[in-house]
Amino acid sequence: MKPSPIAPPATLALLGGGQLGRFFVHTAHELGYKVMVLDPDAGAPAGKIADSHIIASYDDHDALLQLSQHCAAATTEFENVPATVLEQLAQTMPVSPTADTVSIAQDRIREKEFLRDNGFNTAPFIPVVDENDLNNVPDDIFPAILKTARFGYDGKGQARVASAREARAAQREFSTPCVLEKLLQLDLEVSVVLARTTDGECRCFPLAENSHRNGILDVTVVPARTTPALQQQAEQMASELAARLGYVGVLTVEFFVSDGQLLINEIAPRPHNSGHYTIDGCVTSQYEQQLRALCGLPLGSVSLHSNSVMVNLLGELWFQGESSSEPSWQLLHQIPNLKLHLYGKASARPARKMGHFTVIDQEPGAAITAAMAARKAIGIN
Repeated sequence: MKPSPIAPPATLALLGGGQLGRFFVHTAHELGYKVMVLDPDAGAPAGKIADSHIIASYDDHDALLQLSQHCAAATTEFENVPATVLEQLAQTMPVSPTADTVSIAQDRIREKEFLRDNGFNTAPFIPVVDENDLNNVPDDIFPAILKTARFGYDGKGQARVASAREARAAQREFSTPCVLEKLLQLDLEVSVVLARTTDGECRCFPLAENSHRNGILDVTVVPARTTPALQQQAEQMASELAARLGYVGVLTVEFFVSDGQLLINEIAPRPHNSGHYTIDGCVTSQYEQQLRALCGLPLGSVSLHSNSVMVNLLGELWFQGESSSEPSWQLLHQIPNLKLHLYGKASARPARKMGHFTVIDQEPGAAITAAMAARKAIGIN
């Protein structure tokens, strides 16, 4: 028998208090729910606006007991919550995503092997548990990228290597299991953000085209400037992957497009930076879909009502002079179809995601032109 939907004013548990969680809290409040955030950072952006913020480690016994006693369901805003914690919470409430799917996404070796074993195309890769795994590496995998198997994101824990010798040096420096992945010539990078319910209903947001700087997402253009056939193929692959995982919640699948071929780069079991455009450009945001899937509600429409271009705002913007200062937001407020979102983080530092803006327009070219002009006006070169 299908369980009844979780209705407001129920309290939902959120593990992780960053900007993705902050948007979830905003959405939950708009729909009448309460949110209890667990995050060890007293200044966590989501914790500042939640109904309650438990400042403790994710595996703290008393903190998890509080969540079990007061919350009707639990979700996460990043993938590095210990899977054992999700298993424990699942004994008393619905948890989305599940511990099994999070444990796959937490480890690049497990993730790549899961994709390969289930017939999904990826860039050629070799697991590197220790330096000995590099003894007989084929030369044609170079140039390559060595990526730490765990806790790498936004370009962290990665090194470009041109030979086995360089790979060994990088692996010694990382001193942890890694994945060696062939560096491909890319046509572009795209991502699919989707939502899936317990009964298998799955809806994909429009395909997003992404460009990165220094390993960090810089600009997202939606709809992606590619063919309808490739968009359909990406959505089919992402939906099939979600089904293979038995996934419930919001899942992001990042793709490389190389020589016209789609290759899965990695997955994120949560809303995603490249899905920020859904807040202003779609009927339903990725955060509302996350809540709907968690609470057993029908999914909302994923229709794009405006062409959208999202631009990340990193901490470098606060350090353009001799001392740190707030960027000139009035330059952005002058653009009527630009939506600015700041994350409420206590301090800026280089490469830290501090906010984003999205330009929406009925004409795709106009949205891109306005977003690039706005980006330049506030000092993003």
